[in-house]
Amino acid sequence: MRLLLALLLSFLTATLPVSASPVAEASESQEARRRSEVDDTKIVSAHFMVGNTYPYTYDNWATDISLAAAHGIEAFALNTGSESWQQDRIDDAYAAALAFSNGTAFSLFLSLDMSSLACASSDDAAVLNALVQRYAAHPAQLLHGGRVVVSTFAGDACGFGGAGWEQVVRGVDVWFVPAFFGDLGVWGPWGVVNGVFNWNAGWPVGNSNITWDSDAQWISQMPGGKAYVAPVSPWFFTHYGPDTYNKNWIYRGDDWLLAQRWELLVAHRDQIDMVEIISWNDYGESHYVGPIEGAQPMSEAWTDGFDHQAWLDMMPYYIEAFKTGAYPNVEQDKVYMWARLAPANATASGDNVGQPSNWEWTEDYAWGLAFLANPAEVTLACGNTSETFALQAGVSKIKLTLLESCALTAQIAREGKMVSYFEPDGMAFNSGQPERYNFNAFVTVSQ
Repeated sequence: MRLLLALLLSFLTATLPVSASPVAEASESQEARRRSEVDDTKIVSAHFMVGNTYPYTYDNWATDISLAAAHGIEAFALNTGSESWQQDRIDDAYAAALAFSNGTAFSLFLSLDMSSLACASSDDAAVLNALVQRYAAHPAQLLHGGRVVVSTFAGDACGFGGAGWEQVVRGVDVWFVPAFFGDLGVWGPWGVVNGVFNWNAGWPVGNSNITWDSDAQWISQMPGGKAYVAPVSPWFFTHYGPDTYNKNWIYRGDDWLLAQRWELLVAHRDQIDMVEIISWNDYGESHYVGPIEGAQPMSEAWTDGFDHQAWLDMMPYYIEAFKTGAYPNVEQDKVYMWARLAPANATASGDNVGQPSNWEWTEDYAWGLAFLANPAEVTLACGNTSETFALQAGVSKIKLTLLESCALTAQIAREGKMVSYFEPDGMAFNSGQPERYNFNAFVTVSQ
């Protein structure tokens, strides 16, 4: 059955022009225009879970693409799994990206999720090759150096029955940058692999601050001429029991992880070909920066009421610095705040999943970034605890210890006069015992 499907997909891909399928309808002039607009010197993309888009329509894709582009993101890496309905959603995504127009292009590329897709036989390789070929010539397909960008999540253990990854990308001039795991030294030979996406470099690997060490190690092991794709991520908390995905842990998100990671990427930008934001919509792992929409992967217990779009609001500042090498001037005062809303050492009274692993890696702070057009005093407060910071223009890191049940506030003052006061709705720390464990971050920004 799988062989029959592979042959059918290959036949359709080989015999139908792109415009004859629902994937795209574009003239040659449109294609040439879009592809000439893509700046592939420093690409910024966002990882997008197609598996969470079952109820999506074309309009949902159009809205997400417009929102991402407005914040400096140039492409979505479409995490593609094994469900048959996903191809229809991907078709809609490519159509929406093609129609998008704000003076620049928005592109898409496949990230083959090898934790879901089969890779045991040459038939499996043929199925994936048909998928790659289906979108390779699409005008909204992301190119790098004129080559079709293809990535993965995992897949270093995939042999395809001896056929290898060469059979997955055959017939296509690819820029293949997979997120393989494990030791780069045992991957060889590199074959069709043009570069690497170091997925786990987006978070600290233990109870320490984020560093460049993992990136430096991978780059040092890469053969000459290979590309490096670097991740950036704001958070990680997942809370599934053994009856579902059996994932229950945190990665350390303290010390302004998102800002510090971006600073590392800007400082080492000459060694990076593409940055991939993890993620746009992975609600199950709590590192989404886009709106909460589509289908939830049974993560409502820790995502409902925890919008993360304030982190998206921060992105243009850092993306411009990454692409140009210079941080832009801050033109508008803003205070960003994020925090867990319960103590790390609390015991949940009604949670049968249990305390997440690594809970002791996080401290009870509200983390903040002050974006100031001019010098000012910024005060963070929660109940009887407050801290005032005398800050220069630009971006400054601030934090506040959380000790008691209280609502968080932020104030900006200049020359003794209050400029703005912000008390975000719903951002209240509860020092008591929660019913369920929730190590997700509540994220907000003053307006």
